[in-house]
Amino acid sequence: MTEATSCGGVVIFRGKILLLYKSYKNRYDGWVLPKGTVEAGESHEETALREVKEETDADASIVKYVGKSEYSFYSFHEQIVKSVHWYLMEAGNYHSIPQKEEFFVDSGYYKFHEAYHLLKFPNEKEILKEAYEEYKKLKAGNRWGSKRGL
Repeated sequence: MTEATSCGGVVIFRGKILLLYKSYKNRYDGWVLPKGTVEAGESHEETALREVKEETDADASIVKYVGKSEYSFYSFHEQIVKSVHWYLMEAGNYHSIPQKEEFFVDSGYYKFHEAYHLLKFPNEKEILKEAYEEYKKLKAGNRWGSKRGL
């Protein structure tokens, strides 16, 4: 068994959530949140920001830590146990370009209910719910966007 750590973002602009569509050699298809592996010397925050930028080309900033999801899978007959640290992020606009090298073929911003139903993995759906609830609280308290007083 090998342990791995990734970090990612629930990126929101004007109430819509940024998703990526991955299509890997007709063996893997589905909508996901941007995330990736921590590199040597990187903080979790740096990883999350780098991965969002690499995978979506979106300029986002971290608003707050949302939580951690965990799952396991098999790769070459070895079990990988992965922890993913998630951050609520704010984008400055609707810009996104999917990273072709990682087999992302589409990206876009979706309303919460659309994003929730599009997401492939239950653990990402749960993180999305938590992040969106936090977003709504911050917005209601005038602590989201340019008015943010965190």
